[in-house]
Amino acid sequence: MTLSAPAPFAGETSCQCKAPHEKLTIAQARLGTPVDRPVRVYADGIFDLFHAGHARALMQAKTLFPNSYLLVGVCSDDLTHKFKGFTVMNEAERYEALRHCRYVDEVIRDAPWTLTPEFLEKHKIDFVAHDDIPYSSAGSDDVYKHIKEAGMFVPTQRTEGISTSDIITRIVRDYDVYARRNLQRGYTAKELNVSFINEKKYRFQNQVDKMKEKVKNVEEKSKEFVNRVEEKSHDLIQKWEEKSREFIGNFLELFGPDGAWKQMFQERSNRMLQALSPRQSPTSSPTRGRSPSRSPSPPSPWHFRKASPPSSPKAASASISSMSEGDEDEK
Repeated sequence: MTLSAPAPFAGETSCQCKAPHEKLTIAQARLGTPVDRPVRVYADGIFDLFHAGHARALMQAKTLFPNSYLLVGVCSDDLTHKFKGFTVMNEAERYEALRHCRYVDEVIRDAPWTLTPEFLEKHKIDFVAHDDIPYSSAGSDDVYKHIKEAGMFVPTQRTEGISTSDIITRIVRDYDVYARRNLQRGYTAKELNVSFINEKKYRFQNQVDKMKEKVKNVEEKSKEFVNRVEEKSHDLIQKWEEKSREFIGNFLELFGPDGAWKQMFQERSNRMLQALSPRQSPTSSPTRGRSPSRSPSPPSPWHFRKASPPSSPKAASASISSMSEGDEDEK
């Protein structure tokens, strides 16, 4: 029934023991006797801010014996505020929280602070489960002392690192954080018992946090963009290196020491030298090996022999007269 519906309250049910309720020893209970009824185990507490430590304690109480029925007593607000202190959750909220724990078979509201024989008899309780640390309260060094002396006490282990006091300590320690959190969620300063100045301070801090969050998001996006650019740059560099090697290889094939360009240049140079050099005479020519001789040029008709100067006046006159006679003959 506890797996499909909340555990019932004690007023909504009665003890379902069909056989006479005989006192059991722990050894008998661990053997699973008697077979006609479960062992009725009782665990009590405040259970404020119900947490995993509470649930583990109830799980231990439920599994102490093979066949057990777990009754959980929850103290009222009046008793709790009187002997322990103020609670975060009221008694109705604490009762309801226990009803939805899977290990609980029945919830007893307004449980007594100190267990009396009348209470134990009323609810047919066989054993009481609680941690073994002495619980001093209500003027007693240990409120479970008389239960231990009666052989009805079965110890459980506390869960270290979590308790209601620890949770409240965290909230008080980080009060500003939670006040800002609830202001941001729509609670008023009056509901949070926050002064006007603190309200403005908290709202300003919330705005600053929003700006920080935006900057953080921008930084993360920038990092992602830079990472993508780096990846693409790496790919581009690899492609560029491949193309560079290919270009250098093609260049060396064309312009290298044994490249195609040098061979083509040599071929063209040889063709130009062959075109510019004079053709040689055939080897069978009879004049091969001789030095060329210059033929005498014919005398020019206007060539005059150089006359020697006359030796005497008579000779000079004789030469003049001969020149005049020659001119007449030509005419």
